[in-house]
Amino acid sequence: MRFIMQAAINMAVFLACALLFPNGFVLANMTTALVAAVLLALLNRLIKPILVFVSLPLVIISLGFFLLIINTVLLELTAHIIHGFAFASFGWAMLVAILLTVANFLFMGQTKISVRR
Repeated sequence: MRFIMQAAINMAVFLACALLFPNGFVLANMTTALVAAVLLALLNRLIKPILVFVSLPLVIISLGFFLLIINTVLLELTAHIIHGFAFASFGWAMLVAILLTVANFLFMGQTKISVRR
C-alpha cells in the first residue's frame, strides 16, 4: 500500500513539475509519468538503502544533505532509463528531488497504514 501511495505522489509531483518548469523538465505524457513514478519507487525501495549504507559517512558528515544527492542521482538514473522523461541539468533534477522529498514528507507522514489481525 505504501508503494502505491509513493508512486502516486511521485506521479503527481512529476506532472506538477512538468507544468511548472517546462524548460527544465521534460515529460512526454501521463503514461511516461506513471512508468517513471513506479520505477523511481522501485529504485527507492531496492537501490537507495544500499547507496545510503555505502555513503553513510558522507551522509553523517553532511548532516543528511547527501541524501538529497542520492535522491537526485536516482532521479537521473530514472531519466536515463525512461524515454520521454528528462532533465535539462543536474540542478533541475535536484529541484525536483527537493519537491519530491517535501511531498513525500507531507503526504506519507500523514498516512498510517495498519493491519488488523
